[in-house]
Amino acid sequence: MKRSTWIGLTAALPATAAVFAFSAAAVLPPTASIAQEDVVGSEQPETAPVSAPGTPDAASVELQQKRDETRNELEELTRSIDISSEKARLIEENIAALEKSTASLRQALIDSASRRKELEAQILASEEKIAQLGVRQDAIKKSLHDRRAILAEVLAALQRMGRSPPPALLVTPEDALGSVRSAILLGAVVPGMRKQATALVNDLGALASLQKDATTEKTRVSETITASLEEDKRMQLLMAENDKQSQTGAADLAAEQQRTDELASRAESLSSLIESLENDITSIRDAAERARLEEERQKQLSAEEREKARQLAESGVPDKNRIAPAYPFSSLKQKLELPVAGDILRSWDDPDGTGHPARGMTVASGPKAVVTAPADGLVVFAGAFRSYGQMVILNAGDGYHVVMTGMNTVNVRQGKFVFAGEPIALMGEKRVASATALALETDRPTLYIEFRKDGSPVDSAPWWVKKDTGRARNDS
Repeated sequence: MKRSTWIGLTAALPATAAVFAFSAAAVLPPTASIAQEDVVGSEQPETAPVSAPGTPDAASVELQQKRDETRNELEELTRSIDISSEKARLIEENIAALEKSTASLRQALIDSASRRKELEAQILASEEKIAQLGVRQDAIKKSLHDRRAILAEVLAALQRMGRSPPPALLVTPEDALGSVRSAILLGAVVPGMRKQATALVNDLGALASLQKDATTEKTRVSETITASLEEDKRMQLLMAENDKQSQTGAADLAAEQQRTDELASRAESLSSLIESLENDITSIRDAAERARLEEERQKQLSAEEREKARQLAESGVPDKNRIAPAYPFSSLKQKLELPVAGDILRSWDDPDGTGHPARGMTVASGPKAVVTAPADGLVVFAGAFRSYGQMVILNAGDGYHVVMTGMNTVNVRQGKFVFAGEPIALMGEKRVASATALALETDRPTLYIEFRKDGSPVDSAPWWVKKDTGRARNDS
């Protein structure tokens, strides 16, 4: 027999000890190291599946915990990032160079808010990806930890095989006999050891890969957060500039605000609040009348004028100086963007936490997310109302009103006409306690959105752009 064959047989001798190691693994004391290293997993052997422990409910809880951890890390990262003085100066110079007309400033505001919402959506997507990567890493680490005794013996056996050179085989018959016996044992041992060793290699490789992916995603989200902060700076400057262009007499504003507060304190419902505001507040009544006359004028257009209006609508470039909604609200189905980047937690007819069906939609956002007007509309109300907290009500024409609550800061005033996409508010750091956020087991900021037609709530779902927003996940 060739020497290489004999070498292969006798090389098995040291490995036979692994048979006893496998059978004794249950009683071996815990061994350190491999399972405790920061590494990531892959496909596991049937005897050691890599999955979140317990039931699907336990897996959901683990994922939610990881989301919370990731969110806290990103919030801490956001607080630690500063815009460079050079970047701030460039933004200020850019704003200073803008044409200072109301139309130009408003369009710049809409563009800035759109970019910021896109960046906020990217941050939320990265947050979810990092959380899921973390869950997968934890699952593999747990699997390695649970098998640490067996894996330690496999490594020890492999190390002994590597260190011990095969003996001379043909010295005595006893050597040859021992080699044959070892080979017989090895035939039973090697497949199991190979399976465990392969699983270990796969686990470590997958763990390293997941760690690399997580590091890459964290770098990406850091860059996105910086870009979002820069856009926030730009938007604040634009809003300040826009306010200068649309100042109303301070005395008039104060008087109207006082009257609004009185009406809000007496209103027994949203419907009664809206009705009283549109009847009793001069600026709102006048603006609503102008909008009504504009709607009537549009209805009286000739066939040729209607065709031009239709082409203008299809071009998506409405009149920048309009004082009434560019298009009838009922014609905007499947065309409206959500006011805030986030995940839908509660929809029309879902349980609202008080034993009743929800009459609106609740969206969870990131901290300090920008809120934009979903459609053109007149600001009927902007401020605090009862247990709803900060609220904005838009008259969108066609008998429709859009109600939004849950914001931290409102940046529009009553009586102003806003365009679709124009920033009107900011969310807070955490969820605001309010009547519309009952039974939501999340501390994320939540925006409640309700559409009303002729005073009654209607399902807003048909109006939103059909994209993968839906219930991206449920943080409750």
